[in-house]
Amino acid sequence: MSQSTTQVAIIGGGPSGLLLSQLLHRQGIDSVVLERQTRDYVLGRIRAGVLERGFVELMREAGCAARMEAEGEEHHGVYLAHQGRMDRIDLAGSADGATVMVYGQTEVTRDLYEARDAMGGIVIHQADKVQPHDLKSQTPYVTYEKDGAQHRIDCDFIIGADGFHGVSRKSIPADVLREYEKVYPFGWLGVLSETKPASPELVYARHERGFALCSMRSQVLSRYYIQVPLTDKVEDWSDEAFWTELKARLPKEVAEGLQTGASIEKSIAPLRSFVAEPMRYGQLFLAGDAAHIVPPTGAKGLNSAASDIYYLYHGFLDHYQKGDSAGLEGYSEKALARVWKAERFSWWMTNLLHRFPDMSAADLRLQCADLDYLFSSEAAQASMAENYVGLPY
Repeated sequence: MSQSTTQVAIIGGGPSGLLLSQLLHRQGIDSVVLERQTRDYVLGRIRAGVLERGFVELMREAGCAARMEAEGEEHHGVYLAHQGRMDRIDLAGSADGATVMVYGQTEVTRDLYEARDAMGGIVIHQADKVQPHDLKSQTPYVTYEKDGAQHRIDCDFIIGADGFHGVSRKSIPADVLREYEKVYPFGWLGVLSETKPASPELVYARHERGFALCSMRSQVLSRYYIQVPLTDKVEDWSDEAFWTELKARLPKEVAEGLQTGASIEKSIAPLRSFVAEPMRYGQLFLAGDAAHIVPPTGAKGLNSAASDIYYLYHGFLDHYQKGDSAGLEGYSEKALARVWKAERFSWWMTNLLHRFPDMSAADLRLQCADLDYLFSSEAAQASMAENYVGLPY
């Protein structure tokens, strides 16, 4: 078995793990990233595209913001379509000038990979059977297999950024781990197409036929979603059927301007809220989807992972540069406080805009009243804007 040493071993080579590795490297803190899949596989994932202000600042601090700032789109507002009208939340005007950046997660990951390459960062792909060990000791280590050989990495700390199905969370004893989950009775059918976006800003639509969302990745790449039953399969939906249903759920002025085209990616994602507590066990720290999942309504998934990375990054800076471990000791409590607020916002937006199978007439009227209140109250709009652009770290 080969043996090596680093300061921080990071399990998971998605944007969270890569971002933490990049930030630490720029501060002289060593790390190794272990990723089960190939680089091409990681870059092939189609995921989020709305970045909070805090995430944008982290990319700048990581030295990875040049292409994002050149090609990304800064959005100052967002539309909610409901009851036959389109209302706009003025994000910048309601949240002290704060905005969001529309820039695909795939592009974020590509930028981070290129930055890791440029600095000679160690990212080991196709690392199989990754396993953390001795988490309650001061000398934890990680083992893995690659190309049939056994490897061991000794380290100070282990970061579990390996997603919901990864090994990290499962390494916390069952009598320590508490899991909270809410499963929603529908999914999102998403289509990516090389078409001009239907609107200059995102449109979230509440409709009697179900929720719809007009999003984008660029001015020539659009991402659209419609709410579908969990029993639906991708094969049930031709491109023509998708576009027809999407148009039926959008305001007339948006539907008439919708440019359709062949889908280049089509998938159905179930919706769930999930949180695991604690996010630290000994020398193991969970981050991102390994610890929490949010419904995509409100675009908090990748952004919640970024807040975890922010707390970890600053905790490691204090630990290694000042000998102060308070940030690491308090990581779980601080990260979870913000995670639960993101969960609440995503849950609220999901309940506000979706058609649930068991909704009564009273439920529907209350949903309308919630939307009416939102657009009759500057305080309510400020609250939504504050959450949408991202709560402070």
